[in-house]
Amino acid sequence: LLLFFTINTVEIKAQPSAKVKNGSPMSIICQADISKKNDFQLRHNFTVFKNGKLVFMITSDKGEARYGIPMARSSDTGDYECTVEAGGKMKSSNSLHVWVTGMTKPILTAEKKEVLEGEVVKLRCELPEEEPPLTFFFRKINMNSTPKEKHVSELYRNFSTTEFNPVIEHLLQSRVSAYVYFFFFCISKLKRLDHDFLMYSLAEPFIKPTLIAKPSRNITEGDRMQIECSTVVAQIRGIEIILQKNKTILNSVHDEKHLKYSTVATVEDSGEYLCKVEQGRASKMTNSLLIDFTLFPKPVLTASAFRVDENKELTLSCSISGFRKANFSILRRNSNGDLQWLKNSRNLTMRVYVNNTGSYICKAEVKGIKKVSKSSLLLSSPLSCVRSQTALLSLPFPGNELVILYIIYIYYLFFLPILAPVSKPTLSVVSGLPEVVLGKPLWLICRSVMGTPPITFTFYKGGEVKKIVVNNTYATFLDENIRQNDIGGYKCDARNHHSSGMKTSNVLNITVIVILAAWQKGMIAAFFLIPIAGAIALTLWWFLFKKKTGNKLFFLISLVMNALQLKPCVCFRSEDL
Repeated sequence: LLLFFTINTVEIKAQPSAKVKNGSPMSIICQADISKKNDFQLRHNFTVFKNGKLVFMITSDKGEARYGIPMARSSDTGDYECTVEAGGKMKSSNSLHVWVTGMTKPILTAEKKEVLEGEVVKLRCELPEEEPPLTFFFRKINMNSTPKEKHVSELYRNFSTTEFNPVIEHLLQSRVSAYVYFFFFCISKLKRLDHDFLMYSLAEPFIKPTLIAKPSRNITEGDRMQIECSTVVAQIRGIEIILQKNKTILNSVHDEKHLKYSTVATVEDSGEYLCKVEQGRASKMTNSLLIDFTLFPKPVLTASAFRVDENKELTLSCSISGFRKANFSILRRNSNGDLQWLKNSRNLTMRVYVNNTGSYICKAEVKGIKKVSKSSLLLSSPLSCVRSQTALLSLPFPGNELVILYIIYIYYLFFLPILAPVSKPTLSVVSGLPEVVLGKPLWLICRSVMGTPPITFTFYKGGEVKKIVVNNTYATFLDENIRQNDIGGYKCDARNHHSSGMKTSNVLNITVIVILAAWQKGMIAAFFLIPIAGAIALTLWWFLFKKKTGNKLFFLISLVMNALQLKPCVCFRSEDL
């Protein structure tokens, strides 16, 4: 079973500092830097040693452990070290000397004189003639580096042992069998000038790994990419090679000196890669390898026309700048959100109608990578913009083009209107009757049942333009200047952006009703009633005369009535019948 994790470093520190007063609180903090897969759960065993003796142990899934000392005493003085173990892997921190409070020449011995890097160097320093408690100083001196020293206090014995983990620095990668020599000193606290020393040789078990990517340049999204990590080892058993990206392990191999990782390049694969080789406690890591590649852009969907009339042809085209070998498909997103496949092609020509409303998108596939056009093409009835209002995006375009550009800027939505022609408008009086009383306002309404809004309505009176209104299906006009001698009727026309142009209504003639004043009515009544009264008087006078004179009188009365434009009335007495 492969465990996809690695322990990078283990650090130890003291708080508030490595020097504290007797009785002060102190904490020893152990921190582990671990790389692992994102979904890999790991528990760590933290062990803290003081002068090589176990003083604290805890198991945790966190990367830090704290050993608290409420009141530091002289016995707490010493060298502290932290070891982290997880899944069979172990790494220790450097030694941290904490201070809270001479002798014969010491004798220094070692278990063996030659080790590989990563192996532990075990040392023993003793003072046969001294009595405990004693403090021993172990110091390692390496050429061109700062000496490292360990302090060990022995309370009940006159000797002490310790371990070092030598690391080769500044060694050529091609020389696996090269040796670096270390000097170890053992010094007693009572007499620092007396000491014993050993010369140690250390061999490098493996060289620093190399990390390469194939192809090394001109990688395009969708290409097959291979990353290789390799090293040269003295002993292959126990070797582990780990490839990681952003502390996430991508692949690892055991007991092999070569690792390969292959994948299809995507956006997520761009970044820094590291390769690490481990054997025992020894580990080496490559410098970071930055892998970047060319991303193919999202496709662009365009239309053959900015506006299109209903029942006309429209061509949609999909393209990618710089990429010709791509598989294109055009789809429509319906009002319910479902995608409807239309055609596997770069171009789509169709005859459009108002019911073709929907959002059209383009998909492109290059080397198995699929991308969707950033902007959608919306086929719908156009939107209107009232110019008197303040727009969020002020551009000097007429009509609804302002709205189109605004939608592109905010929603990445390309708006393409489908235009239906207007129908012949009808002009009528709001009250219903084609008449108006002189002195009263006349309210007219012009309607166009069909046509894609916005529709522009124009009202005419006697051939003169009176009002222009932009609305959806109707517009109204109020004429407050009605005169008795107005010549000509009313009409209106309607138009939208359809290429068919303007439609005009029939002429509407209005009857003007004149209502007379009281004195005018009196004079007219007098003009008619006085002659009638005279005629009645003559008629009555006629009945008073004899029959022989009646015919002459009848002739006279007829002349009078004709002059008054009244029909003659022939009356007879009953005795004449």
